[in-house]
Amino acid sequence: MTKQTFLQGTLILILAGMITRFLGFINRIVVARLMGEEGVGLYMMALPTLFMVMTLTQLGLPVAISKRVAEAEAKNDSQKVKKIVIVSLIATGITSVLFTVGLMFAAPFVATSLLTDERTLYPLMAISPIIPIVAISSVLRGYFQGKQNMKPQSYAQVIEQIVRITCVAFFVKLLLPYGVEFAAAGAMISVILGEFISLLYMIYMFKRKKKIKIRTKFFSYLKSSRSTVKELFSIALPSTGSRMIGSFTNFLEPILVAQSLAIAGISSSLATKQYGELTGYIFPLLFLPTFITHSLSIALVPSISEAEANLNKGLVHYRIHQSIRLSFASGAIATVVLCLFSSPILTYMYGTDKASSLLVLMAPFFILLYVQSPLQAALQALDLAKPAMWNSLIGALCKLSVLFFLASNPSFGIHGVAIAMSVGVVLVTLLHFAALQKAIQFSIPLIDIGKMILLIGITWVIGSWIRNLYESMGPNLILFILALSILLIFYVITLFILRFISREELIQLPLFKKWLK
Repeated sequence: MTKQTFLQGTLILILAGMITRFLGFINRIVVARLMGEEGVGLYMMALPTLFMVMTLTQLGLPVAISKRVAEAEAKNDSQKVKKIVIVSLIATGITSVLFTVGLMFAAPFVATSLLTDERTLYPLMAISPIIPIVAISSVLRGYFQGKQNMKPQSYAQVIEQIVRITCVAFFVKLLLPYGVEFAAAGAMISVILGEFISLLYMIYMFKRKKKIKIRTKFFSYLKSSRSTVKELFSIALPSTGSRMIGSFTNFLEPILVAQSLAIAGISSSLATKQYGELTGYIFPLLFLPTFITHSLSIALVPSISEAEANLNKGLVHYRIHQSIRLSFASGAIATVVLCLFSSPILTYMYGTDKASSLLVLMAPFFILLYVQSPLQAALQALDLAKPAMWNSLIGALCKLSVLFFLASNPSFGIHGVAIAMSVGVVLVTLLHFAALQKAIQFSIPLIDIGKMILLIGITWVIGSWIRNLYESMGPNLILFILALSILLIFYVITLFILRFISREELIQLPLFKKWLK
């Protein structure tokens, strides 16, 4: 099986993430234009429930599988790898069936009593079959990650988005005449088909690349795998706790938003529309750079686990520092662009810039989100999943408290929701960093902090000049793309000048190896 280096694996995941994000944006634009703000609101209100159930189903095993497989590979223990895969498939298989049935029975109560909009019943029911599909694919992803082979899951991500975007317009148009709730259910059906085809590809790659036979002595391996179960769940349960906290918070979020905005005197339909703007329009833009940070996090877990298994503490520190530096570099440009060009971006993408004030408000704080993911991955890779879980819990409680306090105030309304989400992001990131500092004395050198501030400052000055030039020439899509391209060129040059990306790192990549030697 082909194994990639940390940067090679990260680059493969980034390229796949870039493609899937681009296709995902097209999908969101199609959905938004076909269903409108209210349809998007119904769609987005149903998703947190799905994410919460999926988190319970997976039991945090993908991260645990990745770490334990990487450790077993470092010791060349193929039998241990087999035990890990068997235990994980059985655990996720059982939980996926239970939670699929549970979601189908609970959907009417969730839709009418908790989400306060009975129309969300249809997308909730439509999405439930995806749970066992995602459960199995998560085990396979963890296996390939632990092997440090990022190609199968990268290709699977692209396949999933292609299938989804191919089907979404058909199902939404087919069901839209029956109401926006049925159109939202149609959008969910396209998600299921995409995940299913993606799973078939993962199974094919597993059968083709595996060096272990799952069916051979299946139950005898299960009986002798008590220590493997303990090792897996020592990471999986706290990881599940972290994800469960996030999923449960996302589940409560639309409920709390609806109730808080109602207290503030905002009608149910307007609250749904505003929440749709925030989660359907603003969030995709704010989360755009996370495909890079998520890729770094996925590659970071097996890389740190292998280094730790080999007692290489210097490499552990270097990998964490490297991931933070690259994550900040990917997020800084997004922060500046979203702040300076919020109105044209929203107008060109969604045909309205009503939510531009929300985007400008949240973008500066979300730069910390881009380094949060690698920090959490580092904690999990170092068997510090419990502190990460407690940090997530503290952040979630603070976010929900601030949300209710501000959103129920007519002076804040939906802006109170945006402020609360920003507070949660900042707090969790700082807590993760503090946990790493306490555990392994990790710190960011002052010179690097200075470089980060300088990077933001230089990019902001250049971006402001380009924006003023663009506005003086009148709104035009081609000029807008040209303006962003020029800013990006200046930004990349600044990255190299400040050594956010070094020659030594580039030379590790086959694409640049011949040029730089």
